[in-house]
Amino acid sequence: MASISQHGFLHRARGAELIRLFDLLPDVSFFIKDRSGRFMALNRRGCDYCGVKREREAIGKTDRDFFPRQRADAYTKDDEKVMATGRAIVNRVESAPEAEGSPRLVMTSKVPLRDGHGAIIGVAGFSRQLERVRSRASGEARFAKVIEHMHRHSPETPKRGELARMAGLSQSQFDRGFRRAFGTSARQYLLRVRVEASCRRLAESERTVAAVAQETGFFDHAHFTRCFRQTMGITPSEYRRLHRAPPMPKR
Repeated sequence: MASISQHGFLHRARGAELIRLFDLLPDVSFFIKDRSGRFMALNRRGCDYCGVKREREAIGKTDRDFFPRQRADAYTKDDEKVMATGRAIVNRVESAPEAEGSPRLVMTSKVPLRDGHGAIIGVAGFSRQLERVRSRASGEARFAKVIEHMHRHSPETPKRGELARMAGLSQSQFDRGFRRAFGTSARQYLLRVRVEASCRRLAESERTVAAVAQETGFFDHAHFTRCFRQTMGITPSEYRRLHRAPPMPKR
């Protein structure tokens, strides 16, 4: 009986059916994107994150069509790095692709996709919610309690020693480990959490920008505006104007 080479088998396999295997892992989001960052394939969990019912509703669109600007830009930057260098990203911890203010984290891995000639034509990857990663002792998972604390108590300014104790590390180990896991310092991450916490207040309340700044832990209006612009690309007032729900019609 003639044998089938691995190359011939993979060439003949129906890719869509292989992708459907990821639907059997409901907590795993799987995706494929082309060189332009457009979705070429998504499993069911990926569709949930994008807020679409069917894969075809996301095909041809990019992260910026579905996710908050700051998060979409971070995802795109990672995709471009993988395609530019040809090197995979393994177990990168990042904010879940959800609305601003969500405390949930995902662990993401991405690899370059190549054609038959070896040219990189896109990126494939998957992510999984960090709290569902079984190894609670892993370097990334140990920060889950720290991240939860930051989101629950974002207006407060915790001391470095307090955060390090939550992770079971010395201060120097915590600083190195946090930056390695999240690509930024704990202070900068907390500022981002505060900005995201302010987004909902700006969109859903009538509080002044200065009041929102105070409620979310910023020094003053100017500091808040500066950090908000750096994170979201627009001022708090501009964000409010773009995201405020229209008033209900009078009866």
